[in-house]
Amino acid sequence: MTDTDDTGAPRERTLLAWHRTSLAIVIGSVALARYGAEVVGPQVALAAAPGLVLAVVASVLALVAYRVPHGGRASRRPIGGDGRRFVVLAAAVVSVGAACVLLVVSRIL
Repeated sequence: MTDTDDTGAPRERTLLAWHRTSLAIVIGSVALARYGAEVVGPQVALAAAPGLVLAVVASVLALVAYRVPHGGRASRRPIGGDGRRFVVLAAAVVSVGAACVLLVVSRIL
């Protein structure tokens, strides 16, 4: 294989990895909100909600970076970008982590 034989598979794997990671954060946020609302109250669900929203936003940003503006086909340029997806996904993880801390602290007290 040469450099010109790229079929887009690495870009597609990267996109799928972004979707997998975002989906894991969404599932964790939903599970935390459901469990936390039963145990502590709605404040845990409110703390987990930004994680859910930010994970969806990161997934959409990855999809936008994967698509070409014209035609909707995969581009051959790498999915790099300006780092917005990384910041949004990191904020989602921090939000879910804060909700977990809130849940644990409220259980201890």
